[in-house]
Amino acid sequence: MQEEVLTMSYEGLVQEPIDVKHISVSYQSKIALEDISLSIEPGKITGIIGPNGAGKSTFLKSVIGLIKTDSGSVSIAGESIDVIRKQIAYVEQRSAIDLTFPIKVEETVMLGTYPKLGLFRRPKKEDKQKVQESLEKVKMENFSKRQIGNLSGGQLQRVFIARALAQDADIIFLDEPFVGIDMVSEKLIVELLQELRDEGKTIVIVHHDLHKTKEYFDNLIILNKKLIASGPVSTTFTTSTIQKAYGETMGEIVIKGVND
Repeated sequence: MQEEVLTMSYEGLVQEPIDVKHISVSYQSKIALEDISLSIEPGKITGIIGPNGAGKSTFLKSVIGLIKTDSGSVSIAGESIDVIRKQIAYVEQRSAIDLTFPIKVEETVMLGTYPKLGLFRRPKKEDKQKVQESLEKVKMENFSKRQIGNLSGGQLQRVFIARALAQDADIIFLDEPFVGIDMVSEKLIVELLQELRDEGKTIVIVHHDLHKTKEYFDNLIILNKKLIASGPVSTTFTTSTIQKAYGETMGEIVIKGVND
């Protein structure tokens, strides 16, 4: 009975906004993020954009508690985000992965089931079935026995998405998932993320290609160490906010889909 109440509580919490209040982060006395406050809307795809060194990945990691903050808090419906830790999936940058580690595709995806399994419980038949279904969704079922070091960039990113699917997470954070991957993989991943959004999942993506902003995202967070703008793409993705974030060096460059 207690577990049922907790499950219902999770279901309610993940449908609430993630509130970020006064987050600041510094590395060796250099400011990486300064006093960021915003809300991440549930059931939407939110993009995080800004120039190199703007603190995009740092912001993502600070929200989910992967790095220490100097100040601030992250909560959901007044509760620490830690209470829904198992419902959050994180897809790191491909460059952060040790591709020499001898692990197969299916084993990598199986890692997604561990938050719910616990450390000492072996995967059951339904867990293995979930892995298979997740690989099928990203069209990687024929690569299940292959070592991850033998995959292309796009294939590898699809495996990481499958791992998040196997976790059954309600909130998915992705750090530059489209860097260095082929267009087929990018299209497949975007369509899959949009399907997950339509099912009520919350998706947050660090992204670098401004030309795809309007096509990919519902909401936008624009950073350059400080918060430049946050909200629907229709109101945040403007020439003035982009120039404020990226500087006057952008000049009169025309960005596809910019709202003015």
